[in-house]
Amino acid sequence: MASTLPDPLDFTPPALARLQRMLAPQRFWFAPQYYGLEHLDPQRPALYVGNHTLYGVIDAPLMVLGVYEKTGIYFRSLGDHFHFVVPGWGSMLLNHGAVEGTPENCSRLMQGRQHIIVYPGGAREVMKNKGEEYRLVWKRRTGFARMAMQHGYDIIPFAAVGADDAYNIRYDSKRFQNSLLGKLAARTGIMDRVFRGGDTLGPLITGVGGTALPRPEKMYFMFGERISTQPLQAACNNPAAQWQVRHEVETAIYRQMNELFAIRAKDTDWSWWRKKLIARHGQE
Repeated sequence: MASTLPDPLDFTPPALARLQRMLAPQRFWFAPQYYGLEHLDPQRPALYVGNHTLYGVIDAPLMVLGVYEKTGIYFRSLGDHFHFVVPGWGSMLLNHGAVEGTPENCSRLMQGRQHIIVYPGGAREVMKNKGEEYRLVWKRRTGFARMAMQHGYDIIPFAAVGADDAYNIRYDSKRFQNSLLGKLAARTGIMDRVFRGGDTLGPLITGVGGTALPRPEKMYFMFGERISTQPLQAACNNPAAQWQVRHEVETAIYRQMNELFAIRAKDTDWSWWRKKLIARHGQE
């Protein structure tokens, strides 16, 4: 079983050239575009908070690479605990700078003035149900706000558009839980013990031509203006103050998603093969 590093600061970012080689096919397929990079400053660390997309693996690496290339900032990721119990996968994440999303790890990274990325929705937000595309599923979580306030850390909201359109959801957790087998899993406690009440139960998805290959949707990323939490540092344990910060961040993320939708709607630079394979809106 993978575990957290003895010290989250005991880490050296991978060589840029190696990441570029690794992600070259993914970059060709998804043609990522970046906006709002002027809000990022290598000398001013921040907590970057954004929307998690379906399964969270086809766009996040491209965002990390693009920021690393263009600003020199390498994100340290706070990951959901379930990642780190998967053999091989958890170790790979640790080797690329991710740590379990605990308050202790977050505090240590903030004390070390790291640039930290977090998706408050965690596993539940990547394991989307049909109709949850581009929705923030954060439940009652305010931990990211509390940690930022406690350390006086700026928050930079970001949005990602494209990945939720690369697949069609054919069968989701909600549908399974309403089935006879799902109800049996709930009664026997399996749903809670194994799937955290359905939070870690992923949907069945299809991409190009009904296969597992994602459609070559362009990926769009936007970073917003900094939100200072220093004025609220003394109120870090005040739930009302935490919700105030959370609401401001949520509002900014949805606004940025809408801006990216508008940018995509005006984007005419689409190769013929990309147009042919995308078949957006479920037309396959």
